[in-house]
Amino acid sequence: MKITMFPEVLEKVGVNRDQRGGFPRARPSHCTPAGLTFVIIPDANNLQILIFKDNQIVPDVISVAPGKLLEVKYKSNVEVKLGNELRPKQVQEAPEVKYEADAGDYYTLLLTDPDAPSRKNPTVREFSHWLVVNIPGSKVSEGDNIREYMGSAPPEGTGLHRYVFLLYKQNGKQTFDEPHQVATDGNRGRFSTAQFAKKHNLGNPIAGNFFQAQWEKSK
Repeated sequence: MKITMFPEVLEKVGVNRDQRGGFPRARPSHCTPAGLTFVIIPDANNLQILIFKDNQIVPDVISVAPGKLLEVKYKSNVEVKLGNELRPKQVQEAPEVKYEADAGDYYTLLLTDPDAPSRKNPTVREFSHWLVVNIPGSKVSEGDNIREYMGSAPPEGTGLHRYVFLLYKQNGKQTFDEPHQVATDGNRGRFSTAQFAKKHNLGNPIAGNFFQAQWEKSK
């Protein structure tokens, strides 16, 4: 009997990424007269970390993947599920974001696109879509909306873009000197999540999620 640890087992049993569902999807392993292969699946937190790495959010955006999942739901009735593909028209309004928080602490929430103008040629990496700081507990609407939410709008011919939500726990309420930007202000390129976190001593993100989107013809 042979026990194969995940993720090494991925190559041996054949794992296909379900791009629309987000999570890896494995075919059953084969049993042979020589013995059995057991697949040990990681818990949800470790699986999330593996997905962030597999989609190269580590290292394109951050150096350490978050262990907790942000719950992100849009008014269009769609939900972000670790890399699922959503249509740009479904994500034009700011979503509802839920997470576990300590009521007396403050948090920073951001949404960033590292694939500007494309994943193959990210010369404007990153494009900042949303930045809310000094969020009391889990009350996102009561935070300081430094960079108002801007929906995804990937250019034609640039393929899938990754849209990454990250949550940081602050060291108390802080002063941020970044200028306020309204939703129509498109001057948001060359943002760096890592440099922003370092500047404000935010450490590593504690929670995250992401979806993908590509250009679609307007009707």
